[in-house]
Amino acid sequence: MIDLSVIIVNYNVQHFLEQCLNSVYRAAGNHSVEVFVVDNNSVDGSLQMIAKRFTEVQLIANKNNVGFSRANNQAMRSAKGRYVLLLNPDTLVAEDTFDHCIKFMDEHPKAGAMGVKMVDGKGDFLPESKRGLPTPMVAFYKVFGLSSLFPKSRRFGRYHLGYLSEDETHSVDILAGAFMFMRKETLDKVGLLDEDFFMYGEDIDLSWRIKLGGYENYYYPHTQIIHYKGESTKKSSINYVLVFYNAMIIFARKHFSKSNAGIFAFLIKGAIYLRASFSLLRRLLSAFIFPALDFVFTYLSFIAVALLYQQYRGISFPDMVYWKMFPFLSALMVVISFFHGGYDRPTFIRNVLRGGMVSVISVFVLYAFLPESLRFSRFVVLSGSTLGLFSMVLIKWIIHLNSKKKHFVFRHEGRRIAIIGKTDGVIRVRGIIDKAVWNPEVVLEVYPNYVYQNKKDHFVTNLSRLEEAINLFRLNEIIYCSEDMNSEEIIREMIRLDNPSLEFRISPANSNFIIGSQSISTSTDLFHIPNLNNIHHPRNRRSKKLLDFSTSILVLFFSPVLTLFGNNFKYLIINAIRVVGGRNTWVGFEKIDTQAGKLPALLPGILSTASLSDQHENSTHHLEQINMEYAEKYSLSKDGEIIMKNLRSLGRPV
Repeated sequence: MIDLSVIIVNYNVQHFLEQCLNSVYRAAGNHSVEVFVVDNNSVDGSLQMIAKRFTEVQLIANKNNVGFSRANNQAMRSAKGRYVLLLNPDTLVAEDTFDHCIKFMDEHPKAGAMGVKMVDGKGDFLPESKRGLPTPMVAFYKVFGLSSLFPKSRRFGRYHLGYLSEDETHSVDILAGAFMFMRKETLDKVGLLDEDFFMYGEDIDLSWRIKLGGYENYYYPHTQIIHYKGESTKKSSINYVLVFYNAMIIFARKHFSKSNAGIFAFLIKGAIYLRASFSLLRRLLSAFIFPALDFVFTYLSFIAVALLYQQYRGISFPDMVYWKMFPFLSALMVVISFFHGGYDRPTFIRNVLRGGMVSVISVFVLYAFLPESLRFSRFVVLSGSTLGLFSMVLIKWIIHLNSKKKHFVFRHEGRRIAIIGKTDGVIRVRGIIDKAVWNPEVVLEVYPNYVYQNKKDHFVTNLSRLEEAINLFRLNEIIYCSEDMNSEEIIREMIRLDNPSLEFRISPANSNFIIGSQSISTSTDLFHIPNLNNIHHPRNRRSKKLLDFSTSILVLFFSPVLTLFGNNFKYLIINAIRVVGGRNTWVGFEKIDTQAGKLPALLPGILSTASLSDQHENSTHHLEQINMEYAEKYSLSKDGEIIMKNLRSLGRPV
């Protein structure tokens, strides 16, 4: 008799899956455990990794993405364990997790399913570890924010059951699909996941059917897991709102009376429009609030200087100066500031000052080339633009002082890292850091024990004095070597430190990558060699967009001349329009099947990174290296070189 069947559905999260599987096999202990991985057509090398490192895994490789419910059901139909665990790949289970769960379920025969205490990548408790049934009123309280305002209220906090202690065992209505530990005989009675739910909502439906089947669902806090909460759609996105709330409507129509389901559907549809509107408004405000403020205050600076100058000299400027010239000059200063990083997050003082000074000089030089009829006062232009620069800095500084977010910084706070591990683990992680071009300011080596080892003289300290080291060296990252600390110890340490300024990361044994932070959806949360995300540095993104736009304008203007180089006139125009419209970039990656999903996201290119390569050397390996070097060492000059040497290919069909 097999004790436990563990089922993991994977979709393009190879490194997290590897860490998850390592933790599962460590937690298996003396129990008989079978592990299923259902892969929904990943293209990131997940299948190859499983075949190489986890030959004992029972792999189901789907040819397309069949969704979460159907994929889990494929494995559950073959499961032979007394218990079945649905587990997300972006989780890390502690070594004692299966011991606790099997013992608890054996001692509670009426328990149909259980969930455990989940913490995120910073060690903070995840409230979805325990949930109540989303009735129309519960949904209303959540949708309109009352559950967030009063999380401990028995009336308003029923969605996440905030009034129940997170450190005590409770009977609950709903469990999270990230970790659902279920009795096999319960599943045989109530059925598997409902495949009408493609993603989200299926855990709510199954949890409730377990309750309706006469069993209890339990939240159990005496063992903990990490859930990085990486999802195919970000929870702030409109797409997530649509998918998640539509799943709630399916649930309501299935389990509530017709009238209650109608009320629920009405509330949910209203929530969709409300959330979508807020999401769009928030994005617009986030993108344009600083440029808009800079434009307004720069414009006011020009007006203030002009009015004082006119009063002092006893002259007057025409209305055209106030309503055309000042807005134009203010907008020009904002645009120049943008291209010098003045609106990056966080905003560096050097970028604001550099962009501001360039904009002041540019405005003054431009004024000198204006026709005589448009010139009004060099003093006003120079003084107004200088005052505008001052206002740009002052606004950001005031907002910085009155906001919890770090909008404005004087210097880059580099990576200040503590590596917790023994000698071999520390050496391995140091190698990853060096090759990934992190350029940390401080790297401390911390022995993974509370007892100081005199023979380990090269270790700065041990866990007992780590908090002192964090304060003394202003550390902002902790990396755990998983070969030297087990999952339970790592989770306990993350919770103990409980420092919001720290990023926690884990480097699995014998690996060349490091996993961390709260969400695997964020590109900066997963590091492996080489550092391919350099192409997405804000400066490089701006440069590439500027080059794409300016090249497109030049192509449109000189298209008759470019046809003399052998270009097709029709496709020259089409390609330029596609680039301006954001559907293509002039230079993109060479398409290679073996690298699908492994490179940073980039628009399809009219030209490719291989355009400068010798045709005789275009082996797959050579092309892969060219793509990786382009991503890691991107520069504006490289794009320019590729475009200039391939002028005759700008008008090719794509």
